[in-house]
Amino acid sequence: MQYTGSKYIGEFVEGRMEGEAEYILPTETKYVGEMKDGMFHGKGTLYFPSGSQFDAIWEKGLATEGTYTFADGLQYKPEKWHYCDSYDRRFYTEICHGLKPAGISQLTNMDPPRTVPKGCYDCGDGFYNPVTRIIKDYKNHFLRNADDDEHEWIIRTCRKGWDEVSGHMPKL
Repeated sequence: MQYTGSKYIGEFVEGRMEGEAEYILPTETKYVGEMKDGMFHGKGTLYFPSGSQFDAIWEKGLATEGTYTFADGLQYKPEKWHYCDSYDRRFYTEICHGLKPAGISQLTNMDPPRTVPKGCYDCGDGFYNPVTRIIKDYKNHFLRNADDDEHEWIIRTCRKGWDEVSGHMPKL
């Protein structure tokens, strides 16, 4: 653990992590569940710093089936997923608590939304700096480097931390 920055709280069998355990990663993601031969194995849950969680059945470190639940309680459905699709663009909080009055926009599922630092994008699990191509969580901890595909997706779809004039621009 001293090399990875992770923390293990649980039993050992023949020097290997095995049995009921808690495994905390350096990103503050926490696994609580069964371990076997040093791997997630059996029933276990990953708790993410954002408040979301993934309950799964694990086999030799790989999830064989599971359910992802967002921090607000919305459960992801791999089939017939109709949340925020082209037919119904409401956020989950709007589905649960109703729409805001006319003229008041809800920009994210979190209301009020997070303030995005200037020059950055809110990509859902943190802020993305397109110059450094680094995504940091909302507590300013490193999450990951964006590859080309993720970079393009963020630039194309995510909220910006600055205003831009849109629409017709008269010639000066």
